[in-house]
Amino acid sequence: MKRYALISVPACLLFACCIFQPDSIVLLVSQDGVRWQEVFSGAQEALIDSKDGDTRQQFLRDTAEARREALMPFLWTVAARQGQLYGNREKGSAAQVTNGKKFSYPGYNELLTGAPDPRIDSNRKIPNRNINVLEWINQQPSYKGRVAAFGTWDRLPYILNRERSGLYIVAGEEPIPDNPLTERQAAINELKRDTPDPWPGNPFDSFSFQAALEHLRLHRPRVLYLMLGETDEWAHEGNYRQYLLATQRTDRFVRVLWEAAQQISPGRVSLVVTTDHGRGDGPEWKDHGEKIEGAENVWIAVMGPQVAALGERTSVPLVTSSQVAATVAKLANLTYPGPPIGVGPR
Repeated sequence: MKRYALISVPACLLFACCIFQPDSIVLLVSQDGVRWQEVFSGAQEALIDSKDGDTRQQFLRDTAEARREALMPFLWTVAARQGQLYGNREKGSAAQVTNGKKFSYPGYNELLTGAPDPRIDSNRKIPNRNINVLEWINQQPSYKGRVAAFGTWDRLPYILNRERSGLYIVAGEEPIPDNPLTERQAAINELKRDTPDPWPGNPFDSFSFQAALEHLRLHRPRVLYLMLGETDEWAHEGNYRQYLLATQRTDRFVRVLWEAAQQISPGRVSLVVTTDHGRGDGPEWKDHGEKIEGAENVWIAVMGPQVAALGERTSVPLVTSSQVAATVAKLANLTYPGPPIGVGPR
C-alpha cells in the first residue's frame, strides 16, 4: 500500500545543508488517544462533573480559543503559530487514521510505517513485520546510532521490532540501559522501579519523558520519538479531570523537549505531535475501536525550519496518520516513500 506524507522542500533548503551547521533534530511525540475535540475547542463543559469547581475554574473559558490555550498552551502559543495544525473538522480540516481498527497497535503501526496493515488486529506483544520510519532512518549513514525511542507503553519494542531494527528503545517498566548511568538516569531508574504501575505495562508518563529528556541532552540524537500514554488510560477510566491534566502535562513535556533541543541545535529543530487514534463523542468519549463512530478522527501538528507558519489549517484536503512517517523523514532531509504533511515553500 502507498505511503503518504505532508511536505515538499524548497530547493534553497537543500543547498543550505551544504553549509556547516549543528546537526538537525527531529522530535516526534504521540499523545495516546487525545481527542481532536479538546485540541481545537479545549475542555468540554458537558463532560466535567457539575460539582468539580476546580476543573471548571482551571480549564473552562468563554471561547474555544481561550479554552484550548488553557489546556495546551505550547501547542497553541508556539506550535500553531510557528507551524501548522491539522484536524479541526469544524473548519474543514480533517485528519484520520486509515487502518479501520481505531485502536493502539494498528494506529502506531500506521503512524510509524506509513501504511495500515490489516494483519495487525490486536494489541498483543507480536514483533511488527513492517519496517518503520525510525528503523529506516537509523539505516542511513549520517543517522546510524542516532535514533532513539522512549515510550510509556510496553508494546513499543514490539511495534518497532527492536530485535530486527536494532533501535535504542526504553519502554514500559524497562530501566535506562546506559552504562555507566548518570546520577539523573540512576534516579529515574530507581523511581520507576519503586513506583507501582497505575496500569499493567504502563508506568506514569513522567518516567518516559524524563528518560527521553536526559537522553537528548547526553547523546544528542538526530531523531527522538516519545510515546506518551496516560491520556488514554485516564479516558478509559472515565476520569475527565485526569484526562485533561494529563493532556496539559504532555503539552508541557513537549515544550521542555523542544526548548532542550533548541539549546543543542538552535533553529534546526523540527517537531511532529499527533495521536494514534481518536475517541467517540458524548457518552462514548471514553472509548475507541472499530465500533466507535468518530474514533478515526485525529490531529497532527508540524513545526520546524522547513514548515511554513500557516497556523491552524482550514478548508484543506484530508490528511492521514499514514503521512506522518514520510513527514518525519522529510524533516530529516530524507525521502521516505509517500508524500509528507505541512512542509512546503514558505
